[in-house]
Amino acid sequence: MSAALRTEYPFTLPRGYVDDSGATHREGVMRLATARDELAPQTDPRVRQNPAYLTVLLLERTVTRLGALSAVDTFVVEGLFASDLAFLQDLYRRINQDGHTEVAVSCPGCGGDFSVDVAGDAQGGS
Repeated sequence: MSAALRTEYPFTLPRGYVDDSGATHREGVMRLATARDELAPQTDPRVRQNPAYLTVLLLERTVTRLGALSAVDTFVVEGLFASDLAFLQDLYRRINQDGHTEVAVSCPGCGGDFSVDVAGDAQGGS
């Protein structure tokens, strides 16, 4: 029996999005990207003017939940702290290219090898 395909990945932002009322939103969910998610933004005039804007549109489409926000739109993605944007870019790459959110690490104290879920939804184990 094969395992079900995992399509959603919970995460915790390092800093969190701060909304207009001052509330911080850190817990979220990102889904796997589809071909449409990757192709549709290519025709967006904002991407044609600034190719780096592709990241904003990809995250808008694939981050399905962030805290108590009713929606994640370009305004929200543009308002993320740089460290949170970098975190989500890395998470997007990991789940859509590597197929997982784990990274292999070594303990600096004992030298033991183990994996850590960088999405923040699971504990590392040795």
